[in-house]
Amino acid sequence: MDDGLKCKKCPPAGAPDWMVTYGDMVTLLLTFFVTMFSIDDIDYYELRMILAAFSGLGSYQGGRTLQAGAAAELGNTIMSLPAMQRGRALDKAKKAALSTFQPEIKTKKVRVTEDERGLVISLAADSFFKPASAEVDIEEARSVLQRLSSLLTTPDLSDRKFRIEGHTDSSPTDANSPYYSNWELSTARATNVLHYLVDFGVNEQQFQVSGLADTEPMADETTPEGQAYNRRVDVIILTDGHL
Repeated sequence: MDDGLKCKKCPPAGAPDWMVTYGDMVTLLLTFFVTMFSIDDIDYYELRMILAAFSGLGSYQGGRTLQAGAAAELGNTIMSLPAMQRGRALDKAKKAALSTFQPEIKTKKVRVTEDERGLVISLAADSFFKPASAEVDIEEARSVLQRLSSLLTTPDLSDRKFRIEGHTDSSPTDANSPYYSNWELSTARATNVLHYLVDFGVNEQQFQVSGLADTEPMADETTPEGQAYNRRVDVIILTDGHL
């Protein structure tokens, strides 16, 4: 049989065109499901280390290796650097707080956020204090404060510093109130929260307390909802830069 006849009977070389599209689709589906499976387990600090190993990635200036190991310039081990370990502890604390206070987060009695200060656990003043008072409504607050104490005494946070900040809205205190102004009221609320946390087992030496009155609002003061949002006590797991 001659070569011309052979070529007419041979199938086209390579895979059919539709296989390219099919292969792309299968790859994308695999990537999607792997991401869905692992998204809760991402270690953001390891991710930052990996990104820093590349040049030209925005604020990341690049590095020399992706491998966890000795960093010759630092004389240390990358995966055991203190800042990275402390960052992981804060990330674990956030996950624990979101899980611990899930019922109160749904009812807006507790908020868990992050800002430049660190991890912020906000207690809605209207839910945990008697009206226009620094007295803690302990029947309402006991469970939350006990769980908060347990969170703050975990081994990962044993070398951390914490700050309790009291905040009010802009309404003046009552003339018959024992608190001359919102400065005294906000400070007293923060201090009383600390007293209960100490009763429930925290180390008092790790804490700072401050009253900020209405100087740090988080919402519009012209509405009752905004004022309620601003009346709060923030318990903050501080970053190293805000000790």
